[in-house]
Amino acid sequence: MAARAIWKGAIKIEELVCPVAMYTATTTSERIALHLVNRRTGHRLRRVYVDEKTDTPVDRDDQVKGYEASSGKYVVLEPDEIASAVPGSDKILRVENFVTCGKFETTYFDRPYYLLPASDTAEEAFVLIREALRKDKAAAIAHTVLFRRLRPVLIRAHRKGLIATTLNFDYEVRSSRDAFKGIPKKKIDPEMLELAAHILKTKAGDFDPSKFDDRYEEALAELVRAKIEGRKVVPLKRPEPTKPNNLLEALRLSANGEAKSGRASNDRKRAEPRRRAG
Repeated sequence: MAARAIWKGAIKIEELVCPVAMYTATTTSERIALHLVNRRTGHRLRRVYVDEKTDTPVDRDDQVKGYEASSGKYVVLEPDEIASAVPGSDKILRVENFVTCGKFETTYFDRPYYLLPASDTAEEAFVLIREALRKDKAAAIAHTVLFRRLRPVLIRAHRKGLIATTLNFDYEVRSSRDAFKGIPKKKIDPEMLELAAHILKTKAGDFDPSKFDDRYEEALAELVRAKIEGRKVVPLKRPEPTKPNNLLEALRLSANGEAKSGRASNDRKRAEPRRRAG
């Protein structure tokens, strides 16, 4: 890979040890970068930490982490104290067990990383692990220290390599039962369900991230261009939520619109050969 490895270590499954290199699988470098500036001068601002009591700036050397033990009272934690408390890292992804793909809760997913063999000599062991996971449609759950924290990691076969997805701990994921308990039970009209199922069927497709539109970035880019060129951007009108008594009519219109769209598409396809022949 052209990118630089952010971590190097090894996958350990019992007595099998395979050196691997980890790379970031996602990036935000292509996003438009906005900075805080002074509205009056146009100058970029810089962040300054001040003492909340004395309102005076604090030098970097005097900035330390602290835990609020009681109201307004902090226990100061020095950098070397925090470092010594972090679990020691031996750069090993220790596999503890395997789970069937599709049998894990994706709510716990954090960030994905690519795993590649760290050297030519590691390639055979790497391919062995990859193909064993692929054959059994399984994923490995491992633990290691990443970015100064002990983290659970899910490792899966992906094309020619492996993907390691860091996982949230159980205490970090809010209960879905608590989140959804306020949603009341509703009996849905069978016709509405049938129409909704029809719309889903006509909209069926493959998972293709290349077709995802980042409309926020597009709108932001247009706004920046307009400001540079002195143009005014008219905000888009947001669609109104469908009212409960209009649900059935909205579904009928949607289903009818999909049917018309499908017929128009078929008509265009049938007409294309005749246009080329003419």
